Amino acid sequence: MKQKLLIIFISCSLFAFSQQEPQYTQYMYNMSMVNPGYVINEPGIVQVGSLYRTQWVSIAGAPKTANVFAHIPVNNQIELTVNYLNDNIGGNVNLSENIFNIDVAYKINIKNNLNLSFGLKAGFDHLNFSAIGSNVSSDPIFGNANKTVLNIGAGVFLFDDNYYAGISVPNLIPSNLNFNNDVFYKDKCHVFLIGGYVFDFNNDFKLKPSTVLKFVGGSPLSFDVSANIMYLNTFELGVSYRYQDAVSGLMGIQITPNLKLGYAYDFNTSKLKNYNNGSHEFILLYKFDVLGLSKKYSSPRFY
Repeated sequence: MKQKLLIIFISCSLFAFSQQEPQYTQYMYNMSMVNPGYVINEPGIVQVGSLYRTQWVSIAGAPKTANVFAHIPVNNQIELTVNYLNDNIGGNVNLSENIFNIDVAYKINIKNNLNLSFGLKAGFDHLNFSAIGSNVSSDPIFGNANKTVLNIGAGVFLFDDNYYAGISVPNLIPSNLNFNNDVFYKDKCHVFLIGGYVFDFNNDFKLKPSTVLKFVGGSPLSFDVSANIMYLNTFELGVSYRYQDAVSGLMGIQITPNLKLGYAYDFNTSKLKNYNNGSHEFILLYKFDVLGLSKKYSSPRFY
């Protein structure tokens, strides 16, 4: 019974509030999940990536998230982004979410290096709640339910060489997941604000403070603030704070000019800190020049 109550508590608290939209410590490496207007703005370069997050290590049935994505330039103004996300929580009692989206962003130049990008997101979100095993499947408190819903979102992204800002609603269509005539999962519209600035101290060091704020009707304001330092465009260290939830350490290394590896560790500051050993997050990014048309940056963009 204790295991059931723990799973119910985690499922309700996590999916009813924080995980309706993806919440990553290293969100700055794939901001398209938050804002479909985000572009890498490197014509001729395709960037692919993969992220894996295991949350609240040592808690049975704790969340695990996997994301694969690709940024694909069509021309100097249009960029496509493909995202697939899988979220799982629970063991015998399991709530899973599979999201597939395609973003189309259109960029216009305002002046000099200042650009404004408008993005639209379209795809689907498949939710599934299941009870497996003789210990739980026969319990009337549990049931099975699944639903596939349309996912439409929009965002605006303003950026220069040294700063960015954006506002977005990744999912404009609210949805519910029901079983036994009760609403188990309610997905509300989320509004995200993102921003960051890159300070060039000299040819060796760069500092980037950044933030993401999330507004959800009926829930408290949530935000992340972070600061990352890059050395020689190769080594990266940072720290992040998620309001009333976690403090995180981040690190990254540009293994080759095209391959980057990142890692983050979250230490909980909420009451859950007494029941888990933190969260681990890994990300792998790879860029390749498809048509030999890439910009040859001596100093790559730090976001």
